[in-house]
Amino acid sequence: MIRPDPHEGHSRRAVVLLSGGLDSATVLAVAKHEGYEPYALSFRYGQRHSVELTAARGIAETMGAAQHVTVAIDLRLFGGSALTADIDVPKNRSVDEMGGGIPITYVPARNTIFLSFALAWAEVLGASDIFIGVNALDYSGYPDCRPEYIAAYESMANLATKAGVEGTTSVRIHAPLMYMTKAQIIARGSELGVDYSPTTSCYDPSPDGLACAQCDSCLLRRKGFAESGVPDPTRYRAN
Repeated sequence: MIRPDPHEGHSRRAVVLLSGGLDSATVLAVAKHEGYEPYALSFRYGQRHSVELTAARGIAETMGAAQHVTVAIDLRLFGGSALTADIDVPKNRSVDEMGGGIPITYVPARNTIFLSFALAWAEVLGASDIFIGVNALDYSGYPDCRPEYIAAYESMANLATKAGVEGTTSVRIHAPLMYMTKAQIIARGSELGVDYSPTTSCYDPSPDGLACAQCDSCLLRRKGFAESGVPDPTRYRAN
């Protein structure tokens, strides 16, 4: 249950979307570094596996989130993605192929849904700030990871909330990784003390959490660690 807010004057609270992956762990560290009290929000949305939720719980605890909430929704009702339907996850694609269109791992409207929950919780918390780990460079072609989308959502949020209409606060959507490569993200997180060993990026891990090493997300992750010079702590399964 989400705890009620017993305090006033909490303008430095922020809701941080936390998937359990490399990017969201970095964003949590950035929010803390910038002086925010982070409230972590994860989703059990019918994804192929629960490995990332286990990771998110551990990350929220070890990185000192003020609270961690996991929301249960079921996007399998709609399907339309390799992450929410019985569709094969693409493997061993080149970087050019990844950038050549919207992949089948795109979950329709997922970030819009996640940000809507974050916006609702931010209103309850009296928070003006929401952090999300979207990226416009190493982003696998997802339309809801673009700067235009984030700017449009922020505008909408200030039209759709009580605080925005009454002018008591202005909602800000922070996307601090937007223009960073995966290598730059890893380097920044390492500077902030992020332990990447419990994070998971794989779209198709084994039941015991081993990454497949072949999906788009694994390939981008491996490339990022190699280019950053930071040792890759990921446990990959033998293929």
